[in-house]
Amino acid sequence: MFVARSIAADHKDLIHDVSYDFHGRRMATCSSDQSVKVWDKSENGEWNCTASWKTHSGSVWRVTWAHPEFGQVLASCSFDRTAAVWEEIVGESNDKQRGQSHWIKRTTLVDSRTSVTDVKFAPKHMGLMLTTCSADGVVRIYEAPDVMNLSQWSLQHEISCKLSCSCISWNPSSSRAHSPMIAVGSDDSNVGYGGKVQIYEYNENTRKYAKAETLMTVTDPVHDIAFAPNLGRSFHVLAIATKDVRIFKLIPLRRETSTPTGPTKFEVQIVAQFENHNSQVWRVSWNITSTLLASSGDDGCVRLWKANYMDNWKCTGILKGDGSPVNGSSSQQGILNSAVGSAGQTSQNSLNGSSAGRKKAQLIPG
Repeated sequence: MFVARSIAADHKDLIHDVSYDFHGRRMATCSSDQSVKVWDKSENGEWNCTASWKTHSGSVWRVTWAHPEFGQVLASCSFDRTAAVWEEIVGESNDKQRGQSHWIKRTTLVDSRTSVTDVKFAPKHMGLMLTTCSADGVVRIYEAPDVMNLSQWSLQHEISCKLSCSCISWNPSSSRAHSPMIAVGSDDSNVGYGGKVQIYEYNENTRKYAKAETLMTVTDPVHDIAFAPNLGRSFHVLAIATKDVRIFKLIPLRRETSTPTGPTKFEVQIVAQFENHNSQVWRVSWNITSTLLASSGDDGCVRLWKANYMDNWKCTGILKGDGSPVNGSSSQQGILNSAVGSAGQTSQNSLNGSSAGRKKAQLIPG
């Protein structure tokens, strides 16, 4: 059974992103009201807003948490062409705010000339690194050389993707067999131009990121992209939110002895494609074991997808925008309404009022 919990977010405008921390006990939301709010889960399961502050001078598209070993750290990005890093500070014993926490801005990243559309911290085994992507088609990778000083960030890499970027995802694999890898999605509206998803891989010899793969079959605008947790697999699994939900498998091919220094070549397989939302899909999100995928779309529903032992993916649950399950659903995939996964999730549509009028449906976990 799914349990949905509605939260009065009290944002003054549309909510664009919701992000959990590593433990799932804290949540951050961001909005076109230019603010970020932090929520903490109490012992009785209630979510309480513990901080709210103005972060940018434009709509805030995304907010994300760093791994807790680096402290309580958030990053946000905005239509105002900047990304920002925030750290929670607990008041000192001789402070008026003793025991109270407050968030302070550690840095503003101002390299983009256009709207910064996504921001993600790298997997923790890579150190404290932050990636942004922008409508100008550039992915930027920053590093904090001293994790104790979050006001110092150096721009390490700039990757030109040639298309406006809408979303990024790091491959979470910590295996030495896998080089650091980033997937980039584009919301470029020119359907005639294929390859709206590009995969970039770090090359130890050149110390640069090089394009390893382009998913030419993805021709529609991409709104979200997510590598699945790896858990020791030799291949990679990538979920894509476009006009439908797609799941790709990227299987590394053995390197040729003649070109051992080039980027890895992949066999690309599409393992699932679902049109059940019958509308634009705005978010995809994996559970921690990569056995369950959640998607949200303009149909106002969150849909849960699960693979059986034959690697056939099926819809195992549908939740309406108010959190209630959809009963008696049927489709060509044979939808089941079963209790799979974690706490119920509701979807909230949000429309960007300040720039391109992008609609987004957001997963808000309960």
